[in-house]
Amino acid sequence: MTYDLPQEITVTGDGPVRTVTINRPAELNSVNADLHWGLANVWRQLAADKQTRVVVLTGAGRAFSAGGDLNWITTFLDDETARDESIREGAQIVEEMLRFPLPIIAAVNGPAVGLGCSVALLCDIVLLSETAYFADPHVAVGLVAGDGGAALWPLLTPILRSREYLYTGDRIDAATAVELGLASRRVAPEQLLPQAHQLAERLAAQPPEALQGTKRVVNMYLSQVLGGPLQAGFAAEVATMKTPEHRERLLAFQKRAGGR
Repeated sequence: MTYDLPQEITVTGDGPVRTVTINRPAELNSVNADLHWGLANVWRQLAADKQTRVVVLTGAGRAFSAGGDLNWITTFLDDETARDESIREGAQIVEEMLRFPLPIIAAVNGPAVGLGCSVALLCDIVLLSETAYFADPHVAVGLVAGDGGAALWPLLTPILRSREYLYTGDRIDAATAVELGLASRRVAPEQLLPQAHQLAERLAAQPPEALQGTKRVVNMYLSQVLGGPLQAGFAAEVATMKTPEHRERLLAFQKRAGGR
């Protein structure tokens, strides 16, 4: 099957397993407009590929995804249309991943930050390299963590721990992520993709109706619980996008990062 996707996201096949790679390695797989669109639209295309049974999601190079590309995000300060479209697509990413009928295994090979963290945690199974970490720095740049963090994390880990990491934006190393329930297990870096594909092949050999039906029931629960908080989260994120403090902090952060 041919996939209609930007170069920032690739799909490769090995029998019934499809590997989706976030593919901006020089930019630590930070999410620009094209990659954001790809993350919103890849799932229906994968579901239409009738040979697919399991998906492995990973990042090219040394990061899973460093979150939003600063050069793209700063355009939202003065472009309301682009800002609103990003929010609509952000909601689509969450909805499509929850609705996707097949198992998704995240092979988190490096930093998974902001939206990158949310995408990883929306997967069914999360394998985390021992050198990787999670972080959600929305609050540090004056934003509500509306694209998944504030709504999703309390379902996965104790709410007191969720608050601390969401409020501070501190990094969560691999061992702590497993302890908190944000990852299934940590894996030596060189074993990450082999173990992810070994697990994918095992799942692909399971009776598909039983496996997909089980995922559908679990995600039905998640969708019902997340519905209200996600809508509130996106609305609150838009509101904070309009604040002077967000503008000041984002531009200062971009300057420190050298405009990357």
